[in-house]
Amino acid sequence: MKIAALVGSNRKDSYNKLLVKYMKEKYAGKLDIDILPIDELPFYNQDKEMDPPAIVEDLRERIKNSDGILFATPEYNASISGMLKNAIDWFSRVDLVMVNKPAMIVGASMGAMGTVKAQIQLRQILNAPGVGTLTLPGNEVFVGSVQNKMDEQGNLTDEQTVQFIDNVVDNYVQWIKRVEA
Repeated sequence: MKIAALVGSNRKDSYNKLLVKYMKEKYAGKLDIDILPIDELPFYNQDKEMDPPAIVEDLRERIKNSDGILFATPEYNASISGMLKNAIDWFSRVDLVMVNKPAMIVGASMGAMGTVKAQIQLRQILNAPGVGTLTLPGNEVFVGSVQNKMDEQGNLTDEQTVQFIDNVVDNYVQWIKRVEA
């Protein structure tokens, strides 16, 4: 299954980026995760939406050709990052490439609660007209205190967290199959 991944952090050593890279490697037999370079998108501009830059067209096609979307969100001031919101704005206008795509949300942070507040807001955004993703219900992935659960190479080392994500990925694969049926 081809999955387009949108990582809402452009920090070099972003835990969310490391988490998605870990998932890309660990679940390669189940999911073909394509990490989209949303940090290269210009700021959304309605004046340019009918003739968007080439990067917007390229990433839209990659989402359109995917079986689902993986969102990895940090939490900035109890919300999602501007970079992730900008990408969603580009992909929810003109060619509505996210509508009815099965979506999974993950988030990692150094705080104990992970990215709970950001994910609540992200679920609201993903339910908006024009976005309309089909978000995997009841499988929230909040990796709190991630600095204690990941090694320097970006591998999750906390067995309970690994088992939980294994289970959620299996549920996501089944979710995609149900949506496609």
